[in-house]
Amino acid sequence: MSLLPAAAFAQGRSGATITQMRLEQADDGVYFSAAVQFELPSLVEEVLDKGIAIYFVAEAELFQERWYWTDRKVAQVTRHMRLAYQPLTRRWRLNVSAAPMTGAAGLGISLNQNFDTLGDALDAIKRVGRLRMGDLAEIGDDPQHQVTFRFRLDTSQLPRPFQIGVVGQADWNIAVERTAKLPLEKQK
Repeated sequence: MSLLPAAAFAQGRSGATITQMRLEQADDGVYFSAAVQFELPSLVEEVLDKGIAIYFVAEAELFQERWYWTDRKVAQVTRHMRLAYQPLTRRWRLNVSAAPMTGAAGLGISLNQNFDTLGDALDAIKRVGRLRMGDLAEIGDDPQHQVTFRFRLDTSQLPRPFQIGVVGQADWNIAVERTAKLPLEKQK
């Protein structure tokens, strides 16, 4: 697993950092993994304790460099995560989906996992693992690829009263972005 040097960490205005980025070639395609570090503000924890879900979005884009024009976007993948406290069971529920989990569709097709503590649930959110970027034939066999990774707390999926109340509050701004050239590592 390749770790970025300490000087290469990407840090957002919110204190969130990307501590690791990795591009891996497997038999069935190319996968991206990342690790994000952040502290959940106490205001956001209070909202969670009241049973209101919060949403995180992780997005990765892979580009092919071109000397004669702007870089071409080869692949893009997004992962939406919904974290909610279940007061009756006193457990934390994490839903993970490729599409936003709002509107008439409800949670749609998503993977669910329950956790005993908020810390365990946040640890799962902070590890963005194996986002499938596509087939090797689509991506190309360049030794290095430029990848842009974004991670943020998505306030647009909060209930409407909270969307109005969070405007301009720094506690609700958890966002980080990093662009780096990553080697395409073979799966071990």
